[in-house]
Amino acid sequence: MDYRYLGNSGLLVSRLCFGSLTMGPLQAKLSIEEGAALLKEAFDRGINFVDTAELYNNYEYIKHAIKSRRDKVIISAKSYAYSTETAEVSLQKAMKELNTDYIDIFSLHEHLAYFIKAKEKGYIRAVGISTHNVAAVVAALRYPEIQIIHPILNIAGLGIIDGSKDEMLEAIEHAAKAGKGIYSMKALGGGNLIHSAKECFDFVLSNQNIHSVAVGMQSIAEIINNIAVFEGREAPEEVKNQINNKQRKLLIDSWCNGCGSCIDKCQQKALKLVDGKTQVNSEKCVLCGYCSAYCADFCIKII
Repeated sequence: MDYRYLGNSGLLVSRLCFGSLTMGPLQAKLSIEEGAALLKEAFDRGINFVDTAELYNNYEYIKHAIKSRRDKVIISAKSYAYSTETAEVSLQKAMKELNTDYIDIFSLHEHLAYFIKAKEKGYIRAVGISTHNVAAVVAALRYPEIQIIHPILNIAGLGIIDGSKDEMLEAIEHAAKAGKGIYSMKALGGGNLIHSAKECFDFVLSNQNIHSVAVGMQSIAEIINNIAVFEGREAPEEVKNQINNKQRKLLIDSWCNGCGSCIDKCQQKALKLVDGKTQVNSEKCVLCGYCSAYCADFCIKII
């Protein structure tokens, strides 16, 4: 496993970061025991970096997985805190539910001042931001307190709210040169680019400004395959077959606003509007992922 420092933060992380969203209650709904076992397998194979968030509701998985090895695992958590009070509640919740005295990286979408103070007290090792916006990456350059940036980036530019793939790449390059630690998300476009996975991973791994890449994983086969890809070798055929034969589905996230853009573009007529939300007819859906390109809020995933 290749390890990189996250900019000037002093945090040494595996190039492959375990994205924990997909295994939890919002997607795969693994049991606590199954999720913890999956994380332990990843840690035993050299991954030392896990990405989570209050929204994911999966701190319990990680708590069990890091028991007796807390000092060997880098945890990045996130919050939608919008005030000092909610920021404090989010940080305390994370530390309590993870059973840890500190969080290695705490990223935010709204509130900064409280997390800077929490870092000064030792509760956070590095302050970061998690974003789908080019403008946020650019704005972070003005704040030396922000050490880590977790931007969306993939070969198709899916999910970037306010710009193109090239604009995000340029912003990331400036941030990396400024000493910011960069670990990207959604290399497979929320699963919509899974049919071209090798090309997608090659795209992010060839960029030296990206120190680590968070990838959602739901099985031991995916862990073994992704580690092989990140180490530049072929995964065993039986592992690749397990992944290729996995039954997948189209997921519409809860924040769908019912704009209907995806419905109009679906050539299979597999999408419809029900009670102000898009719903999927699994019998018609062919999992092409084309509809995701028309969702401004990036709420369409293949899992």
